[in-house]
Amino acid sequence: MQLKSWRTLWLAATLGVAALGALAPMVPAHAQAVRGLPDFTDLVDQVGPSVVNIRTLEKVSPRAQAGAPNEEEMLEFFRRFGLPIPNIPRQAPRQNRPQPQEEAQPRGVGSGFILTSDGVIMTNAHVIEDADEVLVTLTDKREFKARIIGADKRTDVAVVKIDASGLPAVKVGDVSRLRVGEWVMAIGSPFGLDNTVTAGIVSAKQRDTGDYLPFIQTDVAINPGNSGGPLINMRGEVVGINSQIYSRSGGSMGISFSIPMDEAVRVSDQLRSNGRVTRGRIGVQIDQVSKEVAESIGLGKPVGALVRGVESGSPAEKAGVEAGDIITKFDGKVIEKSSDLPRAVGGTKPGTRSSLTVFRRGSSKELSVVIAELESEKPVAKAAGKEEKPRASSAAQGLGLNVVDLTDAQKKEAGVKGGVRVESASDAAARAGLREGDLITQVANVEVANVKEFEAALAKQDKSKPLNVLFRRGDWTQYAVIRPGR
Repeated sequence: MQLKSWRTLWLAATLGVAALGALAPMVPAHAQAVRGLPDFTDLVDQVGPSVVNIRTLEKVSPRAQAGAPNEEEMLEFFRRFGLPIPNIPRQAPRQNRPQPQEEAQPRGVGSGFILTSDGVIMTNAHVIEDADEVLVTLTDKREFKARIIGADKRTDVAVVKIDASGLPAVKVGDVSRLRVGEWVMAIGSPFGLDNTVTAGIVSAKQRDTGDYLPFIQTDVAINPGNSGGPLINMRGEVVGINSQIYSRSGGSMGISFSIPMDEAVRVSDQLRSNGRVTRGRIGVQIDQVSKEVAESIGLGKPVGALVRGVESGSPAEKAGVEAGDIITKFDGKVIEKSSDLPRAVGGTKPGTRSSLTVFRRGSSKELSVVIAELESEKPVAKAAGKEEKPRASSAAQGLGLNVVDLTDAQKKEAGVKGGVRVESASDAAARAGLREGDLITQVANVEVANVKEFEAALAKQDKSKPLNVLFRRGDWTQYAVIRPGR
């Protein structure tokens, strides 16, 4: 019995080892490998000498600092309160007085990095904003007074130049290769502590926090003073400029944003060539397309940019773009979300003839537009006083809506060919966001010029289904989806 038991155990052990051997190939190779934490020491040695500390100064008058009242202010004080004017020694005329010399006072601290070996340095626009002097300190402790080449507030990119040569320039990386979860490192001067190294991972790409930039989001510790410093990948390449942080305390909370280096290089090239950045514009106000609106107008999925307004005399108006259009493509490139449009248009050289694909009343239409140069936004015109109310119609009372015809003056003021004016909105119409004073120009993708056409369009619709209407409020045009019986 004892010999048999040993044989049984030996057989079981043999079968067990064989079974484990058979199962081994089923374990993925990447699961068997043990991954360690990255070592950043070589990267610091490689990129560290290219990172600089930037200090800015502003000139302040000693008199302005002291805040002492001048002779005129003292005399005005005695006159205002009816007090006898004391015998104040007369001062020399202002133009003959020796003017106090302005003193340079520290204004801020930031970071930057060497873009070219001959002293071109990239940083943030907000780091050097309103600075009278910019001082750059290298890692070898040499200090230079920098000349501002140019700054672009819209992207927060700035370029300065120091008189030096043979400097260690950074290597610019390919942002398209950057992956979420990838390790990255930052070097900068948080709170003035220069050459500080922090590390983390890429948390997200294409993060929308501005009109012209899709930011890189990371959890790298970025604090005040890190602004303008480089974001570096594990290949020692600069992939971004550290620009913003999300914080309730003023310090790092693990959410920081960097300007993608490909965007920054495009801006810096223009700054170095022209001293400023030129961008294209077509003159439209846009908004996101909601899923509800996309389904109700037959677009399908919520893509593109909804045109809420078209500037008078703008390239878009000349091209035939209308309020309520949804721009789905620009120069053949799909506009996935509204923020894609200003980036695509802004990156196009003024004077270029481009193509627009717009979705209008259930079908797509191709338009040609000549890009103009971006200029300051025009102030929104104030609405004029109300005129006498025309006869009201109660055709849409089932939707909680009463409308009236537009007068010629109202059409001219709003810049529309026709439509109806909302006199009152309640129930379903109010829940959809409509209110008194709105101008409805389309019902279920059908243009309406007056109350009669409004009623005709409404009569053709299934009263139990959602109804989309295009309306204008002030200078803005948007869609509303009215859901009856809710």
